[in-house]
Amino acid sequence: MQHSPLWLVGFGVFVLLMLVLDLGFFNRRAHTIKLREALLWSGFVVGTALVFNLGIWLGWFGGYETHERARAAAQEFLAGYLMEYSLSVDNLFVFALIFTYFAVPAAYQHRVLYLGILGALVFRGIFIFAGLALVAKFSWMMYVFGALLIVTGIKLAVSKEKEIQPERNPVFRLARWLLPVSADYVGGRFVTRVNGRLLATPLLLVLVFVETTDVVFAADSIPAVFGITQDPFIVYTSNVFAILGLRALYFALASVMRMFRYLSIGLSILLVFIGCKMLVQEALHYKLDIRISLGVIALILVASILASVLIPARKPPQPDAKA
Repeated sequence: MQHSPLWLVGFGVFVLLMLVLDLGFFNRRAHTIKLREALLWSGFVVGTALVFNLGIWLGWFGGYETHERARAAAQEFLAGYLMEYSLSVDNLFVFALIFTYFAVPAAYQHRVLYLGILGALVFRGIFIFAGLALVAKFSWMMYVFGALLIVTGIKLAVSKEKEIQPERNPVFRLARWLLPVSADYVGGRFVTRVNGRLLATPLLLVLVFVETTDVVFAADSIPAVFGITQDPFIVYTSNVFAILGLRALYFALASVMRMFRYLSIGLSILLVFIGCKMLVQEALHYKLDIRISLGVIALILVASILASVLIPARKPPQPDAKA
């Protein structure tokens, strides 16, 4: 499907308005994001994504020639959005570890996540269109992406609890080597001046770490969307809506993220499913009905969440009391 660039430009303008509304109106001053505020903004972003999805279904967005193609695109958008949103939830665990490791004050976490979202929008746009160009030129890239998803899913299932190791991040190490850093946070500033010398604050290093971490996340999530659709309009818009809701989702789930202990297992199954789907589709030239893919994605996510809520966590063994 070839879209007019105007659709992407118009969507870009809409995204800028959402970002301006978020930072320029609701969060002009640094403050600790409360649960109610996070839930309201998260609900607004999710509701906007669903309205956008309805607009694709009705043929308002995307410039599709037929109602059948518009409805298929709407189902692809919903499947891609659900998958990207669920992968984003798993990423929130890493963001929480980053903020804990660097002892970032709660009032400044929003600023880091907001700028991290801006960077993610740019990098993911580059990755998406570069990936689509590779797939269009080299059909065997679908095998590479499918295998990558299967390996990533298996690694996610067998990996132990995530750890933050900034010293292994080359971009982070380069930033620390190039930039003199102040000893403490200076309000919500990323740079400060001490005795006439310009210094980076620890908050800037946290931002660098968050940005480079998202680049790694994108290497997993974007090929997964290619397993659902290669429509550039759907791939990009589903990614963007998932990213737009990431900041509010973090603050909404910050206190209960540990409850979703089976989400990683569900996501690993999901990645393996999409990877196998890509390989079978490419090898046999058989495309699985998008409604089946959507149902499988929803079933895996619901099952992993219900398992996290209903199955009690194992308590560590208690040492026997000595008489």
